[in-house]
Amino acid sequence: MTDETAPVEPSEGVEPAPIEDELTRLRRALDEAKQLLDEKTDRYLRAVADLDNQRKRAQREREDYIRFANESLLRDLLPVLDNFDRALGAARAGSEAQSLLAGVELIQRELLKVLEKFGVTPYSAVGQPFDPERHEAVQRVIKPDAPDMTVVEEIQRGYVLNGRVLRPAMVVVAVPPDSETA
Repeated sequence: MTDETAPVEPSEGVEPAPIEDELTRLRRALDEAKQLLDEKTDRYLRAVADLDNQRKRAQREREDYIRFANESLLRDLLPVLDNFDRALGAARAGSEAQSLLAGVELIQRELLKVLEKFGVTPYSAVGQPFDPERHEAVQRVIKPDAPDMTVVEEIQRGYVLNGRVLRPAMVVVAVPPDSETA
């Protein structure tokens, strides 16, 4: 038998095997890829956390806006309430009815002015054709002198908020004399 099958030992002056160089290079590349992955993962987690914090902050701001949206309206209504308190105090003190009526009318004007400031305005329905979008018919009466389906009486005033019906007017509607449904 010959020594051909025996393992060959590297000699001292020979360069390391190319496999070991390749292995070292691959380990370095793997370490760099791991470091890059860690950096990207950290940036991703920070971005997700920032987005979540921003979403929570926006939700809190929305809740606060809803909670305090009417604050300026309510602040403007408080003097009206104060005037009601003064009118009631004057009525209890035995003030005459005419001055009480004048005080209540003043409060009504003040309240309407505050509502108008916030876009709420009353509208008149009497004499208008019945409109189911703006009127709520609570009664029909025979009125020969009024056109059919015309509002002849307003039981409760209607209001609009910036052009949209806030509360329809409760009205009485005229019907012709030959109507059996009146």
